[in-house]
Amino acid sequence: MARPVTADVGPPGAVERPELRRRVGSAIRWSAVNSLVQRFGQVGVGVLLARLIAPEQFGVFAVALVVLNIVMSVSEMGVSVALVRTERPVGELAPTVTTLSIASGALLALLCVVGAPWFARAMDTPQATGVIQLMALSLVVAGASAVPGALLQREFRQDHKFAADTSAFVVGTAVVVVLALLGFGAWSLAWSRIATNLVAAAVMFAYTPKRYRPGFDAAEARGLLAFGLPLAGASLLVFGVLNVDYIVVGGILGTVPLGFYLLAFNLANWPVGAFSQPVRSVSLAAFSQVRDDPELFSRTFARALRLLALVTVPACVLLAALADPLVRTVYGERWAPAAQALALLVLLGALRVALELGYDYLASAGRSRAILVIHLVWLVALVPLLALGAHLDGIRGVALAQSVVVLAVVVPAYLVAFRPYGLRARALGAALARPVLGGVVMVLVASGVQWLVDDALVRLLVGGAASSLAYAAVVFPLRHEVLGLVRRSGA
Repeated sequence: MARPVTADVGPPGAVERPELRRRVGSAIRWSAVNSLVQRFGQVGVGVLLARLIAPEQFGVFAVALVVLNIVMSVSEMGVSVALVRTERPVGELAPTVTTLSIASGALLALLCVVGAPWFARAMDTPQATGVIQLMALSLVVAGASAVPGALLQREFRQDHKFAADTSAFVVGTAVVVVLALLGFGAWSLAWSRIATNLVAAAVMFAYTPKRYRPGFDAAEARGLLAFGLPLAGASLLVFGVLNVDYIVVGGILGTVPLGFYLLAFNLANWPVGAFSQPVRSVSLAAFSQVRDDPELFSRTFARALRLLALVTVPACVLLAALADPLVRTVYGERWAPAAQALALLVLLGALRVALELGYDYLASAGRSRAILVIHLVWLVALVPLLALGAHLDGIRGVALAQSVVVLAVVVPAYLVAFRPYGLRARALGAALARPVLGGVVMVLVASGVQWLVDDALVRLLVGGAASSLAYAAVVFPLRHEVLGLVRRSGA
């Protein structure tokens, strides 16, 4: 009988090997291209759909998306992560992982179909019932494609992931635009989601050289579940944290404000997807290679955090400082209320970039229970403040509550969890000091432009250009470090 999954890895400093460095660098470049293409494409499609679909239909889709995301977070019980981080032959684990992933996906899809009426009524949007039931098919697809996706991540094949995501985006966009033009409203978004998942899964299977049929080994299953279930629980809490605001907004404020809030949240998450995702696509595997060398482990995290901050801070500041002219100019006047929440949600997006990197850092160290506890505390602290914010200041109050909880509760919790690995607040603060200073200068410049200029388009263009130049001047001394990182990743 095969032994249970363990946390063994390669030798200390493995990340410094030329071959591994080359693969990581190639993966980051492909993932960056993938993220930027996807994000720019989604923004373009989002602008078009905002003019084709009414805000209340976005609200209906948001309700269905909440249900799907919460259930999707535990669809494969966290066991596929074991394939990414183990040094054992994949063939020893993959059949059991395949069985667990498919079985859990199918059972959760059935739960969604049966429970859809209750979920929709609980969020005061009964018209979302059918949309929830349709989107439950995504859970079956996710379970079946969990192993191919994990293998691509393990082998740093982000070029193959790019092909899968791009193919899925093209097909999904065609579906949603055609159905939206035909007047299908929220259903067009749901069918697009199904088409996207199916195409991505098909391409990932095509790129996976070896097929693993379902199998089951009790000892392997126990080891996989012992590691994966806390991560699945943490993932459930993550999605709870990221979606409970939709539940509060929909239940307290109604479907139309929920549509505005969904647009603002999606815009605020643009930097998370564009900049965080390329690094996260390789961070778990890369951190796992160096976790036996404490000094290199902590230094790798601080370096990745600074690099992320350098590109994330200006994007977030631009979104926040220019929220009103951006929404009015790009999406139209009827979406203007979304700007009320956007500026505050962007702060949450910037913080999430750092916290998601911390999540991968702790996961690579095997601290899945610490991750679970942090997100449980996060959710417990968040719910009452969200309700209070909604009652006091609508969607803007909800956005403010999100950022307050992260700054006051979640960031300190992560710092406590980092302490055994030598990561201290002072060192991380030093890594972030200049990007944050540059962000403050950007805010001052952009605010000055907003005060001096009345026209929305001129404010957007002039404010964006002036504040970006100001940021570049502040972070200019870090140019050698950035260029060095780029050269090392391409070596």
